[in-house]
Amino acid sequence: MRSPLLDTPGAVAAETPDADVAGHYGDPFAEQRALLAGEAMVDRSNREVVRISGPDRLSWLNSLSSQKVDDLEPGRATQTLLLDAQGRVEHHLTLVDDGEAVWAHVEPGTSAELVAFLDKMRFMLRVEVADVTSAYAVVSVTGVARPVPPAGAIVVGDDVLLPRDLLTERLGGLRLAGLWAHEALRVEEHRPRLGFETDHKTIPHEVGWIGSALHLSKGCYKGQETVARVHNLGHPPRRLVFLHLDGSADTLPGHGAPVVHDGTEVGFVGTSARHHELGPIALAVIKRTVPVEATLQAGGVAASQEVVVPPDAGRNVQIDPALRRRVR
Repeated sequence: MRSPLLDTPGAVAAETPDADVAGHYGDPFAEQRALLAGEAMVDRSNREVVRISGPDRLSWLNSLSSQKVDDLEPGRATQTLLLDAQGRVEHHLTLVDDGEAVWAHVEPGTSAELVAFLDKMRFMLRVEVADVTSAYAVVSVTGVARPVPPAGAIVVGDDVLLPRDLLTERLGGLRLAGLWAHEALRVEEHRPRLGFETDHKTIPHEVGWIGSALHLSKGCYKGQETVARVHNLGHPPRRLVFLHLDGSADTLPGHGAPVVHDGTEVGFVGTSARHHELGPIALAVIKRTVPVEATLQAGGVAASQEVVVPPDAGRNVQIDPALRRRVR
């Protein structure tokens, strides 16, 4: 669904799968700074929105997904995953419960499969699942001082689900920042994105979703056996890293570009970005055994790494929260 904000003067479309929203509006670095200052909003209206209602919604979702949500307080945003039987990530949901329904937003092009799966799992429980993407648009904001959302909007942490007819009015009169600004800050914060820092083999330990999107002490759910096995007995085969890229390179490595160590391919680039202070940066997923001090080549660009998921993750080793940057 193409965003009407792409018609804003200076708007330049982002790359697939985000081509329906603006990558920037003419000044990406200024847009990053405005976003950090709480003076801008990011149009992420290509994301899809699912609403789950009914009195059994939280206990039901708790039984299906990785996060403990059966006692989720209204208004508290969280994340959860749906895994396959081998513990590989299939869906990532950012959600909130408003006291009457769970509202979740997911990656572009994934809601139909998600809703079809959830519908199959309802059985006799009192839940209803609806794709409401056509009615709601996701926008993102940062900063402590935030505008009061309009009537009918749903706040999900740093995100707001706006009625689509209000999208062009801009939340609280904020200026627009493009998706490039949002992604640069996401990379700086070491936050993985489904389909970028994940592939068909990804398990939650590899990208640091333990805790933020997966509760290790909740009840059973599909894929839990793999999660428990890695946590208690083993290590994930790969690990998420933050890369400082050589600033002399003219281009950024694209998604999926190979990461090379000593002439051998050891992983792939997830997301790369130009940060207003740090310069060119990226998130990548590499083999666990690559030395943490090793200099890498990311799509042919020299890169030094910062540890996000440590090589000894698993076997009850917890990821140090200090390794996750927070810029707000």
